[in-house]
Amino acid sequence: MDFNEEYFCSYEDLEIHKLMLNDVPRTVAYQKAILGNKTYFKDKVVMDVGCGTGILSIFCAQAGAKKVYAIEASNLANIARDIVKENKFEEVIEVIHSRVEDVVLPNNIKVDAIVSEWMGFFLLHEGMLDSVLFARHKFLKENGEMFPESATVYVAPCSVSSLYDKWNDVYGVSMSTFAKELRTSKSQKPEIQTISANEVMGEEIAMAWINLKEDMPEDLNSFTIQHVVGANKTGKYQGICVWFECMFPELSTELGREVLSTAPSSPETHWKQTIIVLPEELEVEASEPIAFQLDMNRDPLNGRRYNLEFTMLDPADIEHPLPCSCDMTKCILIKKFMKQTEQQALESKASGTPMLVEESIDDDDDS
Repeated sequence: MDFNEEYFCSYEDLEIHKLMLNDVPRTVAYQKAILGNKTYFKDKVVMDVGCGTGILSIFCAQAGAKKVYAIEASNLANIARDIVKENKFEEVIEVIHSRVEDVVLPNNIKVDAIVSEWMGFFLLHEGMLDSVLFARHKFLKENGEMFPESATVYVAPCSVSSLYDKWNDVYGVSMSTFAKELRTSKSQKPEIQTISANEVMGEEIAMAWINLKEDMPEDLNSFTIQHVVGANKTGKYQGICVWFECMFPELSTELGREVLSTAPSSPETHWKQTIIVLPEELEVEASEPIAFQLDMNRDPLNGRRYNLEFTMLDPADIEHPLPCSCDMTKCILIKKFMKQTEQQALESKASGTPMLVEESIDDDDDS
């Protein structure tokens, strides 16, 4: 069985779909993004890539779509057909049991919108975004809409108290040796778990932004970031947290932009967060610089998977953002200068007096 067959067969496990259907933030985000835009969906032709149980296709039909092509490569397509019939949308929704790459629509028609729930852990891992982009290229009308239309991956330092703090006393027995070995093993593979917002140890930064209306599969092969951030409090730096947000089209002034977030500060989803666990924790003071590099690369053997590589860096060796939240002297001085400049600009604007800018002196001027 090749990687694709294994991937599609895995989605025949009903427990996976039970998990996704029970994921309230996930399902409600799609429901709001679709039903909140009934004016757009009315009489439109839609494609649902990887329809699973067909619930997103049914949302589209409820929103007034005149035709929905629900594409599903796994044998779950048979259940989707029955669910469509159960909801009396068989005249609107056509379930096609096929990989989207092999689909041929009648008269090679184009669709007005593509909906898909393609996201995997840390957005891209074991996802199906390549197939969604293929569908966009082959089937979407010019100026058609993508649901979602963009996505962002965020990273931030964090503590992971569940892997560190409880092992000093286990039924009255110290298990610190076991805990150390446990963390070493987990540092070889990302941990999928939920952390709380107060376990985030520094401000997040966007590692990757994906435009589903324009990006090509080759644009998704590799992402990397080098970053320095000041710790937001005194505490234990124990890992790096990765999460994502998906943005839906803003087609209604009443609805606004619907966002599906998997951040620690948002309601828990089945994606949880992805944690890269440090084998040893570091005590950090508030504003102390935390420097790291994170690489996300497509697996050369299985394009549906991505490998994460984390490197701890010396804050003195890399460029800091402007402004930087750390307490290194140069960053404090830069922040002070920027604040003074901003204050001067505000005072100048309030008084109507032009702000004076120091001109550079040309040493070669003989006049």
